[in-house]
Amino acid sequence: MKILDGGFGRELARRGAPFRQPEWSALALTEAPEIVKEVHLDFIRAGAEVITTNNYAVVPFHIGQDRFDNEVRYLVQVAVNQAKLAVAESDKDVLIAGCLPPLFGSYRADLFKQAEAQKLAKPIIETLSPHVDFWLAETQSCIAEVETVHALLPKDDRDFWVSFTLQDEIQQEKPLLRSGENIEQVAELLKRLNADAVLFNCCQPEVILQAIVAIRKLLPDHIQIGAYANAFPPQNSEATANDGLDEVRADLNPDLYLKFAQAWKNAGATLIGGCCGIGPEHISTLSKFLKQ
Repeated sequence: MKILDGGFGRELARRGAPFRQPEWSALALTEAPEIVKEVHLDFIRAGAEVITTNNYAVVPFHIGQDRFDNEVRYLVQVAVNQAKLAVAESDKDVLIAGCLPPLFGSYRADLFKQAEAQKLAKPIIETLSPHVDFWLAETQSCIAEVETVHALLPKDDRDFWVSFTLQDEIQQEKPLLRSGENIEQVAELLKRLNADAVLFNCCQPEVILQAIVAIRKLLPDHIQIGAYANAFPPQNSEATANDGLDEVRADLNPDLYLKFAQAWKNAGATLIGGCCGIGPEHISTLSKFLKQ
């Protein structure tokens, strides 16, 4: 069992870091990088054994094309530096995951363009590569983007993790990606790419268990399974990550989140953390229980 960190953007906002739409968590990289380091540190102190670089919003969808073209490598490097500083200051054995973000915005499989994706992903990968322990393609809405980004990664021995975001409809007959693609298609992709882990994130905790149960039956044992849910109300097919600041659910306290995590663990998950709205207090509760 490995404990992952929690949601970064909302934690920055909660601490009073510069935080507004559409820049989201990228704003703090230039205006308050020391707070980025402190958030990493607090997740580590809470028990996180994996932290993810804070470059999720360093894409044109959030910072604009011109700024991306001029500053992408600088901003990603700031994110890397703050993660490394936090690990060094913690004096703990913590892995750094290199964030491969959704290049055209969260949940927006309909905006994916392969030719543009290659141009956007390349400087992010090249800047992260000398510094990260493994790769995490997170909040992925469609299979095509994962295939495109994976093809650009260095051919070395570092692990490749993929985390998909699911449709939030709780009563669905079977779990689906935001693109409408199913779990069987995801399993085929993971085996084809020789991925090391599959996770589900940035969707309601209520929809994740069904996906874990479904995919466990389709994968070889060496592919790990994980989850890190958000604390948002259901997000429909029209939702994006920068069309407004969504309210965070009042009911999803650390104890309730732990109950979801226990069910994920019992279903076979060995990588558990949190996404938007899941803070250090949630990770602390997870760590204390799951690491016993």
